[in-house]
Amino acid sequence: MSIPNDPMILLSFVNTKLRDFHPSLEDLCKSLQLDPQEITRKLSGIGYEYDAQLNRFV
Repeated sequence: MSIPNDPMILLSFVNTKLRDFHPSLEDLCKSLQLDPQEITRKLSGIGYEYDAQLNRFV
């Protein structure tokens, strides 16, 4: 699956998917065949980190 390249749009995309469809980042990445480290790296570049307890990037 193609995901947004722009980090801010990626943030919105990922957080929406986590909120509406997936109980964890690992589940999201497994279902969409994505690398969780790549997502985390891209979003940490704009100051966001995954919070497993909240199940979103904050």
